[in-house]
Amino acid sequence: MLKKYLGFNLLFALIFILQIASGFISSPYLACLSKPAIVISLLLMLARSTRLKGRFHKRIFTGLIFALAGDVLLMYAVKQESYFIYGLVAFLLCHVFYTSAFYLDFKSVPELDKKGARIAILCCAIVSISFYFFLRPHLAAMKLPVMIYVLAISMMAMMACFRNQRVNTFSFRLILFGAICFMLSDALLAYNKFVAPFHYAGTWIMATYMIAQYLVTLGAAERKLLHNNR
Repeated sequence: MLKKYLGFNLLFALIFILQIASGFISSPYLACLSKPAIVISLLLMLARSTRLKGRFHKRIFTGLIFALAGDVLLMYAVKQESYFIYGLVAFLLCHVFYTSAFYLDFKSVPELDKKGARIAILCCAIVSISFYFFLRPHLAAMKLPVMIYVLAISMMAMMACFRNQRVNTFSFRLILFGAICFMLSDALLAYNKFVAPFHYAGTWIMATYMIAQYLVTLGAAERKLLHNNR
């Protein structure tokens, strides 16, 4: 994997380091340069490696475009609170497109791995409901938007689990771990914003977010559908 995507991995590692460094040295200019570069590099890699053939890759690509919009909007959220809502909507649409892409793989053979599907539904339901009720007393007017967002990212994680046995193991694991990192990143963001700010919150949020996007995009590039009964 490292050799196959050597050039991209080196570029993404540089962007990762610059973005993390911008938090440690409190450089808004470096953050403004490196943050959009995260998704732009992923868009270019996905387009080049897959030629965007098929609905799956096109939906992941569209999700990345909304993620880029969300990144840009959140950069301005410090100055104007409404940009946080706009950014939240952009990332919500990103997760919707990711979920719809994962659903294509599940739909190829929906009868497979029913036990795994039940476990995934149970685990995601417990985690998402528990975290939402933990956040709820701190949300004020944001209760409904956050509930919708929690539901969307939980659905994305479940659908990532549902890809099991329908695609190659490498792609399945990359995207599943990416979905988990997304949940962790969003949980950190929500805790920091609504419950209590913590030291180096931005660094942890961005690190887990970058890992999530990297894993999902790489998993999409490496995807091989094992069954196609559609």
